[in-house]
Amino acid sequence: MEFLTPMGWDEALAMKADRPDALPLAGGTDVMVELNLTAHRPAALLDLTRIPELRTWSTTANEHIRLGAGVTYRQVIDELADQLPGLAMAARTVGSPQIRNRGTVGGNLGAASPAGDSHPPLLAVGAQIEVSSKTRGSRLIPIDEFFTGVKRNALAPDELIAAAVIPTARGPQQFSKIGTRNAMVIAVCSFALALDAHTEVVGTGIGSAAPTPIRADEAERYLTEVLQGLRLWRRRSPLPESVVRRFAELVAEAAAPIDDVRGTAVYRRHALSVLARRTLTWAWDEYWATGQSAA
Repeated sequence: MEFLTPMGWDEALAMKADRPDALPLAGGTDVMVELNLTAHRPAALLDLTRIPELRTWSTTANEHIRLGAGVTYRQVIDELADQLPGLAMAARTVGSPQIRNRGTVGGNLGAASPAGDSHPPLLAVGAQIEVSSKTRGSRLIPIDEFFTGVKRNALAPDELIAAAVIPTARGPQQFSKIGTRNAMVIAVCSFALALDAHTEVVGTGIGSAAPTPIRADEAERYLTEVLQGLRLWRRRSPLPESVVRRFAELVAEAAAPIDDVRGTAVYRRHALSVLARRTLTWAWDEYWATGQSAA
């Protein structure tokens, strides 16, 4: 196995163009597990950890965060909890402190696991994934189109993930997941919710309950229409219990779970309905009380 060590972004893209079979290595928290278990033995590893521009984030002119692919979970927690509260909540649930110090959102996207903790909050806010090729330049892939199958994504063989472009919070956001224990656990299922008080739109993200991370489209449409129809964005009154219950039902119906060693399909659907009900209640209570996004 070859180990490629570019020192800059252009060099990394050139190496990837020359060796499209090279597996990118960011934090290594997914890749090294597969290597240790001999589940995946690539012809080459492309080490991206020495590229400084991947480890930074910036605010764009249209109030988005451009999150470099090498930004760690710890950076998200420490530096971006106000701007990206849902992603910061998800980051706090990832592994151990050592893994959060090493693991990256870009690496999580590249692995494209249905159980990736960063995926639901990125779906809920409609993030875009910036990818680059040496020969074709850069393009933005909507997060809804990024995941194409179990551990598969929309990257071309010669492309690398440069960044995630994420709208800053314009209302409360929440993230919850169910696992077999409180820490160091892969999600049995997870759910993210984002309330955008400016556009009066609801966003969702479901993890570990379908072949890919998905949104609960019908649940989003239902809640968006109810909140607008009852003018609850302006009144800031409590949500009717019937609305919360129906939203939770639609979230559960959106899932396509399987039975596996971590849980049954029936349990996952039930758990998602509970997570949807809780996160909506928490987020709306916060909006009703303060109108501020969660930190």
